[in-house]
Amino acid sequence: ASHFPRSPSFPMLSLAPLASLSLVAPLAPAMRMGAQPVMRETAEDLVGLAESLNPNIGFWDPLGLAKRDFWDQGNEATIGFLRHAEIKHGRVAMAGFVGYCVQANGIYWPWPLANPGQEDEITHAMISAAGSPPEQWDALPTSAKVQIILFLAIIEYCGEQGKPHYMRGGKPGAFPKLTENKGIPHPVPLNLYDPFGWSANMDEATKERRLLMEINNGRLAMLGIFSFMSASKGLIVPGLDFIPPYAGEYMGYFSASDGSLPFVTDMVEGWAKLAIWNQQ
Repeated sequence: ASHFPRSPSFPMLSLAPLASLSLVAPLAPAMRMGAQPVMRETAEDLVGLAESLNPNIGFWDPLGLAKRDFWDQGNEATIGFLRHAEIKHGRVAMAGFVGYCVQANGIYWPWPLANPGQEDEITHAMISAAGSPPEQWDALPTSAKVQIILFLAIIEYCGEQGKPHYMRGGKPGAFPKLTENKGIPHPVPLNLYDPFGWSANMDEATKERRLLMEINNGRLAMLGIFSFMSASKGLIVPGLDFIPPYAGEYMGYFSASDGSLPFVTDMVEGWAKLAIWNQQ
């Protein structure tokens, strides 16, 4: 169960937009460690994909990324990298958008976060009371931040173990099965994607249609979460005037309260000098 405060400190962020997101789980089939078909996409494939995603907009590549050659790996490898990056960051943005809405409405876990039963116990309610979602992150204990970052690093490492690699003809967005991944040092009982195997009997046409939905929803979520961030920095975003201001640094994982970690104090001072937005 979650706790809902009776009077939020700012207007409720409507969860109605979530309906338009139609969030879906990662839909690319999880890769097995055995041989897989090799798919190498070209710029022409991106044009076709764009028409399938939104024919009203079509293919739009103002920076010409689809013609680039990143790290001298070839154009097809570059396109694989870009496709995988968009799908992955779209998933992160969907999670971030939902998380922002949940935290902004004062919803939190009812159990202690750290040091349960001790004088210095830290509860999720205390973190929620710190303010807006980015302020709640700043209020987390240093140990909690480190654990979250390490968990994400492990997920990133596991995601790179898929064979073939997405820059070598692997399917963009596919996350390897943790239960079969030889790069993991100990057994894992469930997979990150579809842990209960509900999509095992899904036909390919449905998978493809839902993957297109996921890409579109990810793009919308990226716009949404950056709209929240921009509004909190004093920029004009229509309809988001109620977003509370945030004086911290979004690009900084750690704040001055995490000075017990090596180099953090120097990094915080550096971020202050490089800050793009300086709120008055």
